[in-house]
Amino acid sequence: MLSINGGEIIVLLLIAVIVIGPERLPEYSRQLRSWIVKGRDMLSDGRATLEREVGGDVDWEKLDPRQYDPRTIVREALYEPASKPAPAARPAASTPLAAGTPAPFDTEAT
Repeated sequence: MLSINGGEIIVLLLIAVIVIGPERLPEYSRQLRSWIVKGRDMLSDGRATLEREVGGDVDWEKLDPRQYDPRTIVREALYEPASKPAPAARPAASTPLAAGTPAPFDTEAT
């Protein structure tokens, strides 16, 4: 998600301590903790509401929006085994025109 490794977190924390200062750091850490607790409570309330309204027997695989990704659709279509094409129907044998008769012409064809 953020792709921050452990060393980068330590550097960011050291910069925060230097910029914020030791006087205001406890206040900001309490505020961060309260935001995290509020976010966790909101998430658990949302899950409980969803469970109560939808129920426990929902097939989440069927409702996954990632199944409508065009790349996934094309990938699945390309990996499907090829089916045998239906045999082509042979055109009916036409009778030759008599000498001097004009060829048939379709006015709607052009």
